[in-house]
Amino acid sequence: MTGTTIVMTIAGSDSGGGAGIEADIKTISALGLHGACAITSVTSQNTQGVLSAFDLPEEVIRNQVDAVCTDMDVRWAKSGMLSSPEITSAVSEMVSKYDLKLVVDPVMAAEAGGDLLRKEAIFTLKEKLLPGSYAVTPNINEAVALSGIKITNIEEAKQAAKIIAETGVKAVIVTGGHLDASDIIYESETKKFTVIPGEFVKGGTHGSGCTYSSALTCYLAQGMSLPEAAKAAKDFVVRAILGSRNVGKGAGPVNPLAGTLTDAGKYAVLENLKNAVSNITESSSFGKLIPEVGANIAMALPDAGQTSDIAAVTGRIVRLKSEPEVVGDIEFGASSHVARIILAAMKYDSLIRAAVNVKYSEDIVKICRKMDLGVSSFDRADEPEKTHTMDWGTCDAIERYGSVPDIVYDKGGPGKEPMIRILGKDAEEVAGIALEISERYAAGI
Repeated sequence: MTGTTIVMTIAGSDSGGGAGIEADIKTISALGLHGACAITSVTSQNTQGVLSAFDLPEEVIRNQVDAVCTDMDVRWAKSGMLSSPEITSAVSEMVSKYDLKLVVDPVMAAEAGGDLLRKEAIFTLKEKLLPGSYAVTPNINEAVALSGIKITNIEEAKQAAKIIAETGVKAVIVTGGHLDASDIIYESETKKFTVIPGEFVKGGTHGSGCTYSSALTCYLAQGMSLPEAAKAAKDFVVRAILGSRNVGKGAGPVNPLAGTLTDAGKYAVLENLKNAVSNITESSSFGKLIPEVGANIAMALPDAGQTSDIAAVTGRIVRLKSEPEVVGDIEFGASSHVARIILAAMKYDSLIRAAVNVKYSEDIVKICRKMDLGVSSFDRADEPEKTHTMDWGTCDAIERYGSVPDIVYDKGGPGKEPMIRILGKDAEEVAGIALEISERYAAGI
C-alpha cells in the first residue's frame, strides 16, 4: 500500500463529459487524490440534455465496488446518479460491506435537462442509503423532494435540512445555487447550523453538483472538518464555474481543472518573466534604454481579462550608475501602464502577451526599423475624452498598422515622457528584442 488517498465515485456516466463519473474523476485528480469508480448507469447526454439512460445490472455494480475495495484501501466514497430502488439498495449494501464513509449527491435531474432518478427511488434513498451515510448534498430542488417542504429562503432551507437529517445521515448540506448562493450545513449530532455565504458568478454550471460533492469528499478524506471541507469545496466549484468552457450548444460544463491550469499558467508566466528580468539586469547596455520614469516588463496569462491577470515588476527597472537595477518583486497585478498595453493588444491577437517599455528617441526608432520590426505610433493630442491613454493609444496604433506591431511609440505630451513599447509573445522574447536594440544603440549602429 502506497499511502495514496483514494476516493471512489459510484455514479452514472455522462457521454458529454460534463457531469457524473467524468466530472468526479477530473475533480478527484485535480485535488491530487486517486479516483476509482463504479458506474451505475450509462447516459446518452450532452450539454442540451439527457437523450437516454441505460442502467447497469446491480450485480455489475457490486462487482465494480468489490474489485476496487478488495484491492485498494478505500475509506471515502461519493455517490451520484442512482436511478432505481434496486441500484440504490445495491450501493447501500456495498457501502455497509466495506464500511465506506459516503457523501451522497442525490442526483435527480441533469443541469441541461432530463430526469435521472425515478420517484420511487427517493424512498429507498431515504430509507436505506442516507441512514448509513456521512453527508448528503442536495440542491434546493433536491432538498424540497427529500424534505417535502417548500424552500424560498435560508430559514426554510434550515428546516428542510433538519427534516432530511431525521433519516439518520450525519450531516446535510443544502447548496444554494438555486437560492441565494449560500450553503447551509446542518450537523445532526451537534444540531449545529453553519451558513457559508456566496455570490453568483458567470460561467457554465453543468456538473457543478457532481464537482461540489466530489471536492467535498476529497477534502474530508484529507482530514478537514465538515465546515472547512464545505468552504473549500464551494471555492473549488466557483473556480470551476469561472473556468468553464462552451463546448456545445447548451449548458456549459464546469471545468474542475481550471484552478490547476491557472496555477500552472501563473507559474509558467512568473518563470518566464523571472528569466527575462535576469537577462535585462545582466546586460551592460540595457541601462541606456531606461526612461526617466523607469522601465517595466510584464506578461499575461493566456486568457487574461484584467490587470490582475498580468505579472510585472512591483516597482520599476531603474538605472543605477548606468546599470539596470530592479526595484521590487515580480507579482501579478503589479502593473497598470504596461498591463493595459498588453490587454489592448490581446484584443487583436491573443498570442501577444508581453511588453516592455523603453525610452523614446528617433535613433532607437530607426534601429527598430533596421531590425525589420513592425513599427506604429499614436499621438496623445488625438486622444478622445474619457479614455485611458494606453487602451486608446495601443488600439489606435494597431489599427493604423493593420495588425499588432512589434513596436508602439508616442512622442509624449504635457507632463508625459515620450515612450517606446516593445510587444511580443512572452517576456523573454520582448526582453531579447530590447537587448538587441540596446546593443545596437550602444554601438551606434
